[in-house]
Amino acid sequence: MSQTEIHTLARQMLEQYGQAAIARAAQQAVACESRGEDDDARAWRHIESAMKIIRGPGQG
Repeated sequence: MSQTEIHTLARQMLEQYGQAAIARAAQQAVACESRGEDDDARAWRHIESAMKIIRGPGQG
């Protein structure tokens, strides 16, 4: 997944779910990890990180 795709998905999730989007991405990553889907888990972790950057400092 490209950085552009990650950033786009991160923004879409934040718009749809608000601050709960970060927790949703983390849950998806854990679910993928438990199924041994390491590439998908890594993508979800990147999306989670992108959301944290978009959200900015001091946003809880």
